[in-house]
Amino acid sequence: MMTSPFLRQVAADLLSRFGDDLKDVAVVLTNKRPGVFLRKHLADLAGKPLWSPAFFTVQEFFAQSSPLPQSNVLAQFFTLHRLHNGLLREEGLPEETPDEFYPLAETILADFAQLDYDLVDPGEVYAELRDIALLQQRFPHLSAEQQRFMRQFWESFSVGKQTAIQQKFLQLWGRLPRLYRQFKVALAEQGLTTPAMTYRDLAEGRAANPGFIDAYKKMAFVGFNALSRCEAKLFSQWQEAGKALFYFDGDSYYVDDGLQEAGLFLRKNIGQHGLRNALGDFPSVLAVKTDRVDVIAASGAVAQAKMLSTLLPTATADTASPTRTAIILADESLLIPLLQSLPEGADFNVTVGYPLAQSTLFGFIDLWLRVQQYYATHGGATVHHLDVEAVLTHPVGGVAEEERRNIQQHIHANQWLEVPAEGLLLNSGSYPAFFAERKSSGALLEALHGLLEGVLEQRQRDGALQHIEAALLMATKKAVNLLHQGLAGQPSLSVGFACSLIRKVLQGVSAPIEGEPLNGIQIMGLLESRCLDFDEVFIIGANEGALPKITAAPTFIPDSIRRAHGLPVLENQDALSAYLFYRLLQLPERVTVVYNRVVDERNSGELSRFVRQLGFESRLTWRRRVQWQQVRTASPPTPLSVAKTGAVWQQMQRYLAVDAADRLRLSASGLTTYLQSPLLFFLKYIAEIKEPPKLSEEFELNKLGSVVHSTMQTVYERLRAQHETIEAAHIRQQLSQLPQLCLEALAKELKVPAGRKVTPNSVHRILLKIATEYAAVYLRHDASEVAPLHIMELENERDYAMEFPITVGGETKTVCLYGIIDRVDVVAGKTRIVDYKTGRDELKFSGYDTLFAPASAKSNKAMIQTLFYTLLYEQVTGTHDVEPNLYVARKLRNEGSLFYMGGRSGFVVEGVALEDAKARFVEFLRRTLEELFNPDIPFRHNGNAVLFPNDPYQEFVGQYQADDET
Repeated sequence: MMTSPFLRQVAADLLSRFGDDLKDVAVVLTNKRPGVFLRKHLADLAGKPLWSPAFFTVQEFFAQSSPLPQSNVLAQFFTLHRLHNGLLREEGLPEETPDEFYPLAETILADFAQLDYDLVDPGEVYAELRDIALLQQRFPHLSAEQQRFMRQFWESFSVGKQTAIQQKFLQLWGRLPRLYRQFKVALAEQGLTTPAMTYRDLAEGRAANPGFIDAYKKMAFVGFNALSRCEAKLFSQWQEAGKALFYFDGDSYYVDDGLQEAGLFLRKNIGQHGLRNALGDFPSVLAVKTDRVDVIAASGAVAQAKMLSTLLPTATADTASPTRTAIILADESLLIPLLQSLPEGADFNVTVGYPLAQSTLFGFIDLWLRVQQYYATHGGATVHHLDVEAVLTHPVGGVAEEERRNIQQHIHANQWLEVPAEGLLLNSGSYPAFFAERKSSGALLEALHGLLEGVLEQRQRDGALQHIEAALLMATKKAVNLLHQGLAGQPSLSVGFACSLIRKVLQGVSAPIEGEPLNGIQIMGLLESRCLDFDEVFIIGANEGALPKITAAPTFIPDSIRRAHGLPVLENQDALSAYLFYRLLQLPERVTVVYNRVVDERNSGELSRFVRQLGFESRLTWRRRVQWQQVRTASPPTPLSVAKTGAVWQQMQRYLAVDAADRLRLSASGLTTYLQSPLLFFLKYIAEIKEPPKLSEEFELNKLGSVVHSTMQTVYERLRAQHETIEAAHIRQQLSQLPQLCLEALAKELKVPAGRKVTPNSVHRILLKIATEYAAVYLRHDASEVAPLHIMELENERDYAMEFPITVGGETKTVCLYGIIDRVDVVAGKTRIVDYKTGRDELKFSGYDTLFAPASAKSNKAMIQTLFYTLLYEQVTGTHDVEPNLYVARKLRNEGSLFYMGGRSGFVVEGVALEDAKARFVEFLRRTLEELFNPDIPFRHNGNAVLFPNDPYQEFVGQYQADDET
């Protein structure tokens, strides 16, 4: 069995072949990391100082064939955009803006690169072929299966039945060959190239410096697996010329078995391309290996990383060797929870860069970009209040607490959903000019430089700058500089597109987490593990869908066409993933595979099929475990009880005080709050815990009610000023004015400055429509069922208050009751109290036993409040036989405005029945107030009360709900 790491074998072979001439050898690797390990093995095996060979990645090696600099992605995009618009003009089609073309350009450039890497003629790929005979004539070299793929694709385009999308695809398809040729010419004229063009030029004999390989006695290509056609062609030529050696890392278990996808590319390299493995036959390790593999099913994505803290202590006992322990991220999104879960003091080296997109710095930049985009689409006058709140509270923002509080209070006081930008000039924080509008792409990039500098300086001043944050700042500044260079000399971009472009570029930025590459735990992605061997391996995120990935890169070349021309398809990605996974299991003495067993929208909960396949076929010993989250059942909370003693009783005495200056008054809302929950009454009226200020863009009934009340107030103020007695015709004349009156009422509710035009958003338009309809229901009812009428009082014109006697501790005390009545009118000699309701209030009640009782699902809060107002008005004015009327917008047409009791013995509350109800209410009110002020009865929550989910006091009383309410 092979026990020596692959790179150590390579080092030994290179030393035996070249000895002191190793300096004349070029070692070409798939990525940079294996070079560090190979150098160490060379030094260890040589046992003496020696000249190192030249190390290259494959792209660095091929780049020596061309003196031209590589074109950056932005330069390629702008070149492609200009050429594409030229073709559109020739076809008589409208040009596309940069932001319209950018998503297409990314895919087109990726396709062009793939065609170059695989030496495919664009004219053949983008040919439109439906005729089978023409297909056979033009492509005689294609196999029957490849021709079937071509035919299958083009038969989907039925003549005369093409969809608009298919027609647009065909137009793009037809211009791509010309666009490809023009693009290559344009880059050459600019003195630029791309990696893919360099590959193709070298493979097809057009390279400017094809003899660069003569500088090396030999070229050693180490650890290659999947080869492009360019690589395969060049490797074969160099091998025939005696210039190249190939070191393939594999195992006969999957290389010799034609059914094993893991060996697909190695079989092609050796069998089809004729490349020879310098290490000879592949060893047989997996076939005979019986070591144990632990498979752990974790209960959640983050749980996979968290549980490593319990697995790693034994694994990290000896981390001095670079081949000791590796953590492989099959799902690289687990990097951050993994870093947060490593044992304290553990040494580690991360080859996966820390993603900027998962940092608080990116959140701050993204917020700034969102504000700039909002300016671009909304005229730059306002900022959405949620964005302002996010900036003020962002940890990177650093806005001073006092300034933050002042701005928040100002926003809430004015109820601004859209905050005027002119008032957002900050005096503190990492970037005081955060809310300044930038009107060009150049200004955006200059401001972004300023933002990054400001964050760096602020974090340094606060002593909070961490190493990884500094690395992210530097990587971000580098990306912004490249953006600046890429946009230099290009046409001015719209601010919206420039923000999207900046965001997209920054989402791909990552910062290296520096560590000692030859010591400690090695943390890497699956691709970075190529050529490397370890004694202990932990693979996390080994779910189907992540290992292998099930998503392919976007392309305009359909699968059937790709298969016909031998371009990479999804199965190639699967084969590469299988190879990387299988080779990881060849050497380690201990392997632990962790996957997420929880099924959600992002995860199937299934273990990777590679693991299952090895479980069936190999001789490895599999131990499966399930990680269960510990669940602790909390004891039921002890019901909160507040005794009426000390400061609580002193505050309550203010309701009974004789001195009017120090006296507190009890409103109808206070009464119904106590009936709902005595504990809630204590929180609101005794402890005086106020609701936190909030702004809401959701449709809220309280705003609807305020708009309707204000509108009705305005209507009847106008009518009373014009008419002593208001007739039905007078009321109907107001109906046409309701839309404007409701708009004015909304402006008042939103605290829009006088003279400023109100522009309702979509939610406000819905509210206005409903408010107008509700006000019309009230007016039509008054016109048809009530008029003529005489207005006595309107809301806010008078504050009604009375002294109500109760007995407290054997002594007579008085409580001051007060209320504000929506409307008092006289109709046919009868005085009426009118209360407007826009919610789900009811005129029907079940009976006096549930009406005059603590609140429950059968209570009628509106009737209690209206009887409260009626009592106040009668006692203050000395008026008798006052009739309470409830205008419930949803029920007024069908049920009228008088209360009634349901059931077989039901009746309308009027006349004698009304006077009986009033008397019952007075006795109920006295009992309730005497209970409220009884020092022996503590404040407790009424478990039968109905609480709404958005009630801000839920956290105090919600946990004490009765069982049938939870």
